[in-house]
Amino acid sequence: MANRRLQTIVIRRDDHIGDSIGLVFLEPPETAAESIIERLGAYLGPRVKILKAEISRDQIEVDIEARGWPEEAARLSAAARDLYLKGARRNALAMFHEAIALDPLGGDTMAAYGLSLVEQESDALGLEVLKRARELGAGGAETLLAMARAAARQDRRGAAIGYLEAVLELEPKNFAARRAMKALGREPHPSGHRARSARNRPT
Repeated sequence: MANRRLQTIVIRRDDHIGDSIGLVFLEPPETAAESIIERLGAYLGPRVKILKAEISRDQIEVDIEARGWPEEAARLSAAARDLYLKGARRNALAMFHEAIALDPLGGDTMAAYGLSLVEQESDALGLEVLKRARELGAGGAETLLAMARAAARQDRRGAAIGYLEAVLELEPKNFAARRAMKALGREPHPSGHRARSARNRPT
């Protein structure tokens, strides 16, 4: 029997500039409630039930419920990682996809899948998967570095810098992030804090 899981996810405005979720932040407050439920439902998929959504200027916090098989998904994800390391990458990516179908709230599986996609230079899909992983709480430095790499290869310099700044907020001395920032023409702030608001950053 599938397990019932409750979780709060955080959807960031900067991750959705120009898409259907990002448009919610531009709508008048009196129309946002109805619109956000409709758009979130399409974004999260039919297996996820939205319980509550709170919108602020920079993010949406969403309480959700889903049924899945997390233990089975974790085993499948571990097998996919093993296959990937052994070089059977196409089969591994297919197994990651199956694991996510078993457990739509599996942030760690989502992150592993997204990292693998970016390593294979499937940047558009990889970035979308990693955004979802981050929303599910799997947003560590490795995830953010991969998001920056994928964004940079799609000529989204502003987004790449934003993800690198987020890495440096977590790990101010992260060498890979600092080197990538310089490669993009931005000198990292010594403390790791963002030099300016993400809302003013070009995409």
